[in-house]
Amino acid sequence: MSAKRIGILATLGASVAWAFEPIFAKLSYATADFLKTSTTRAIFVTLIALIYALATNKGNLKVSRKQLPILVYLAFAGTLFADLMYLFALTRVPVINVVLIGHMQPIFIVFIGFFYLKEDKLTRFDYAGIIFMIIAGLLVTTRTLANLSMLKLGTIYDLFVLSATVAWATTGVVTRKYLRSMNAGVVTFYRFLIASIVFVAYLLSTSSLVVSNIYQILIGIVVGGGYILYYEGLKRIKAAQSSALELSTPFFATLLSFFILGETVTGMQILGIFLLFVGVCFLSAKEEEFK
Repeated sequence: MSAKRIGILATLGASVAWAFEPIFAKLSYATADFLKTSTTRAIFVTLIALIYALATNKGNLKVSRKQLPILVYLAFAGTLFADLMYLFALTRVPVINVVLIGHMQPIFIVFIGFFYLKEDKLTRFDYAGIIFMIIAGLLVTTRTLANLSMLKLGTIYDLFVLSATVAWATTGVVTRKYLRSMNAGVVTFYRFLIASIVFVAYLLSTSSLVVSNIYQILIGIVVGGGYILYYEGLKRIKAAQSSALELSTPFFATLLSFFILGETVTGMQILGIFLLFVGVCFLSAKEEEFK
């Protein structure tokens, strides 16, 4: 099997795993707050990553001095900031809003990559894909024609997710640029180990370090598997391509939120999901120009 195909399948696997994340988070919030859920999530992601690293990297967890600052950045920007903003927003807005905005990373990765990933140059397909995804995000956050006509562009919590999305985009770019050769389990392990230490230290200081429900554990397992698959995919395909493929997550998450949580979806939001896939098609066309 070609490296490109493995990268595509790995990224799609990550998308399915991440579709379960907001569902488990919402169910967890019935008996635990977002901070406790984030802490348990980070701990179990760390454990899953450690098992994977030991199994696939001959137990080697060594990192170089040049790699360590990048891993610290991933932990702080990607987990302590972005993941926390994402999980907090889930306490206030529907799953579809959070998931779709959170997976609009290609817009930012393409622009950031223009400066830091010189091989990922902008094409007319990139511009078209970005336009469609911006429209998709607008339709999903406004929800109805009435809101759109009055320019009700969502809530402050949608902006929290957007800030998380930008932060995630930067981690995707630096991972591809500086950690491409590192074992996926090792990258995930250190990213969440560093974050776990910070989370645990804070909750111990407040005497609130407890596991309140099984969903906190399940979210850690699916996220851990998702990140490993994501990093395996990122080794084999371009950053913008990887993020574009991730955009299948809103489709799966919307179905799960409807059947499990009973959340409703408006016609405009369905149209937004469709336009999201159109954007994916345009971004995917980029690969054909650089064969």
